[in-house]
Amino acid sequence: MKVKDRIVVVTGGADGIGKALCERFHKEGAKAVIVADLNGGKAEAVAKSVRGKAYTCDVANEADIIRIVEETERNIGPIDLFCSNAGLVDREASPDNVGSATNESWTRSWNVHVMSHVYAARALLPRMIARGGGYFLNTSSAAGLLSQIGSAVYATTKHAAVAFGEILAITHRDQGIRVSMLCPQGVDTPLLRAGKHGPQHLDGVLTPEECADAVIKGLEADGIVTGRTAGRTRLFRLNPRYFAKDELQTYLRRLAEPEATLTRRIAALRRRPRRTGKPL
Repeated sequence: MKVKDRIVVVTGGADGIGKALCERFHKEGAKAVIVADLNGGKAEAVAKSVRGKAYTCDVANEADIIRIVEETERNIGPIDLFCSNAGLVDREASPDNVGSATNESWTRSWNVHVMSHVYAARALLPRMIARGGGYFLNTSSAAGLLSQIGSAVYATTKHAAVAFGEILAITHRDQGIRVSMLCPQGVDTPLLRAGKHGPQHLDGVLTPEECADAVIKGLEADGIVTGRTAGRTRLFRLNPRYFAKDELQTYLRRLAEPEATLTRRIAALRRRPRRTGKPL
């Protein structure tokens, strides 16, 4: 998909990756950028900068998603691209105990990371299919492809987000529906800075603008967009015939190694010096 002349909705659009996406879509010539966020004031500021429309929105509330879809399509036009980008991190009581998170924490993350994607698809699929197609860009994380050591809630719900994106793409591809998943490594956002330690800090940190640049390339390729390695953007197509996962297979093979070997690898990662200067 080319973003030029398209109507785009971005949830979590007031800061971080979402803000960078809104700005980049505007730069690419989008017809309208709809900025939705729980922080209505910040959403208004971003919308003003991209000459768009702002909504105060709790993505865990299906009625908010429906309202944005209905009002946008009634007042502006058909939504071409819906970006479910909002996310959160709930700190778990004990990172070494996967059962330490509360039920409330599991429910919050499930609703934001998974159900918000379901709500968007539920509201838009009939409309998009009726007019011949549409595009969903759903934000997950590298944690949704690999894992997030120390955060069972985050890793599990981000995996579920990828799974929903896959089934959405496979089921509705012949009806003109396209799906890309944004799965970056650590990105310099308030969400990342709120957690000062963890594996997401080990291998360089991307800027939101680098993510937005990768998204533009990924949308054109119908792909899963991951972080950059050695200056390359890694794309995994959401098509069962071309779902190349070489890096994932390597990861799974390492999981099968003896525990002592795996422990040594993790210890080596933790000893690596943190990179300074320009993020990769």
